[in-house]
Amino acid sequence: MVPEIPPPLAAALADAPLALVLVWLVLQMRRDLAVRDAPPPVIQAPDAQRSSDTAREELAAFKLEVARTYVPLSLIRDLDARLTQQLGRLEEKLDEVSRAATAAAAVSAHRVSVGRSIGFRGVDPQA
Repeated sequence: MVPEIPPPLAAALADAPLALVLVWLVLQMRRDLAVRDAPPPVIQAPDAQRSSDTAREELAAFKLEVARTYVPLSLIRDLDARLTQQLGRLEEKLDEVSRAATAAAAVSAHRVSVGRSIGFRGVDPQA
């Protein structure tokens, strides 16, 4: 006395485990994609700040060491001499321009003062 199961119901019961596996796979793929697309968590620990400060200090010290050891002293002296020479030339030019401007201002002031007269109105200074 086994009850008869209709064939569509038997097929549905046979396909149920396969359907559950497919649903489970789809959910796993969605979870993996969400984790892959999410930005990584940022962890700010107090040690991280200290380590970045330490790294900066070490980098600055390394740069200074490179500057000291890899550039020959003769090149530094040559560069210093050329800069000093160029600055001397610029100073001479500035002094020359300053003297010329002072002389021009003096001549201009003299011309203005010659045209003016001290005295009564109506008196011709040329007379």
